[in-house]
Amino acid sequence: MMHRQPRVAVLGAGSWGTAVAAIVARSAPTILWARSAEVAAEVNTHSRNSRYVGDTALPPDLRATSSLAEAVTDADAIVIGVPSHGFRRAVESAAPFVRPWVPIVSLVKGLEEGTELRMTEIVGELLPGHPAGVLAGPNIACEILAGYSAAATIAMPDQASAARLAELFRTSRYRIYSSTDVVGVELCGALKNVFAIAAGMGDGAGAGCNTKAMVITRALREMSRLGEALGGDPATFGGLAGNGDLIVTCISPVSRNRRVGEALGRGRTIEEVLAGMSRVAEGVRAAGVVRGLAERAGVEMPIAREVDAVINHGAAAAVAYRGLLRAAPGHELNGKGW
Repeated sequence: MMHRQPRVAVLGAGSWGTAVAAIVARSAPTILWARSAEVAAEVNTHSRNSRYVGDTALPPDLRATSSLAEAVTDADAIVIGVPSHGFRRAVESAAPFVRPWVPIVSLVKGLEEGTELRMTEIVGELLPGHPAGVLAGPNIACEILAGYSAAATIAMPDQASAARLAELFRTSRYRIYSSTDVVGVELCGALKNVFAIAAGMGDGAGAGCNTKAMVITRALREMSRLGEALGGDPATFGGLAGNGDLIVTCISPVSRNRRVGEALGRGRTIEEVLAGMSRVAEGVRAAGVVRGLAERAGVEMPIAREVDAVINHGAAAAVAYRGLLRAAPGHELNGKGW
């Protein structure tokens, strides 16, 4: 007996949403939802999304729409790649058209300001009963669209659904591992952006490679401590969604969060930096949320604290680095601080 291919809706036509839609379109009928009718028309007419991914050719079978109802009504799986600050509104708007029990996969590497919720928690609130998970890893959209090899982890509440959904994303050059640690994988994506800003501040200030390696290594320790305190599996933070994504976001020249930090390290204010950006750097919004989560969990996160001080409290990046270096180091593995 033949089984039809699952229909997939990808919500969000930014660079990463478009890249994921291009991947999935090779294995299943896929529709990409764009807020802009012009973006949707270009995808349908020319197999391009020049606003977000330049001249990269998209699969000819990939369709797009600016209607949420059209995108999700017949979907067997929904992938959401809108920025964290627009995630709740997108889910609320789509909810009346989503069929029961359809799995929801978040691509978002951020936390909701005000509520401190992860994206899957928002799905649970607005679409109760729908299995909700996350796809995350060291994935630079332009490299994946160009055909470079990469890998990611998909986490769902149960292993069977994680393995089944992994098949939608897996290609010969895009390896997908599965997990049931939704909390850990989702926190990895949000936390690493904050630390990429810290690494970028060091780049902008000319701190050197030794310092950058120190910041990345200690940042992973902070991520692991908070993630475990909030219910994540400590092993997740050493994997693709944790250590892997942290490294690429801290070193890639196209990483938006690293570039924000670099500009701050050169003495620009956060207002000046954001005024010159057309795309979202999730770490900016997440910095204060992460500091609040750490304080309530009783977890010391000196690097995250200093990033929050620069972004939200007017501190200078150079002062933040001096503050970190003044702190006396303790035991490398069991110490609580920096």
